[in-house]
Amino acid sequence: MSNYSKIALFVGGTVFGSAGFKLLASREAKKVYVHTTAAGLRVKDCAMKTVTSIQENAADILAEAKELNEARAAKIAAEKAEAEIKDEALAGAEA
Repeated sequence: MSNYSKIALFVGGTVFGSAGFKLLASREAKKVYVHTTAAGLRVKDCAMKTVTSIQENAADILAEAKELNEARAAKIAAEKAEAEIKDEALAGAEA
């Protein structure tokens, strides 16, 4: 590649880059940026609503699971106490 072609490519790239910067800074481009950002914010809001709903449901599930485990533990403790009373009654009857 000759020096002239290298210089031509450099100048062409510089001109194209300058035109690109002007295009990116134009009013139309700014409108596109605004609409894209607005759409992104709407998506974020929708996602946050979904996340909040999921967190609330998870909290409800956790609370119900804790209640269920407490009820189960109370039932097991009651059955164990009843079994001990029966064992003591049998031991007293044998004596």
